[in-house]
Amino acid sequence: MYAIVQSGGKQYKVQEGDVIRVEKLAVEEGQEISLDEVLMVVGDETKIGQPLVEGASVTARVQRMGKGKKIVVFKYKPKKNYRKKTGHRQPFTELKIEQINV
Repeated sequence: MYAIVQSGGKQYKVQEGDVIRVEKLAVEEGQEISLDEVLMVVGDETKIGQPLVEGASVTARVQRMGKGKKIVVFKYKPKKNYRKKTGHRQPFTELKIEQINV
């Protein structure tokens, strides 16, 4: 059984036991969270939401918070001696999927 959930404007395909990285959530490490934006559930029977599946949720536990790898952002304009180099590390929340409730 798997489900398609939405978090932080992105969609994730999850099964029980999966570990996913989502956009940073305002929760503590070790806390249990419920993802209520379930778009589709596939098991014995496929349920497709319009836009969400009613009564469905995914229970997950927060494993850790962190930052992703650094990316380099380099801007320049040719022939104008304009150069700007910055970096960015995207914060994330790592979730372990515990249960899919239909």
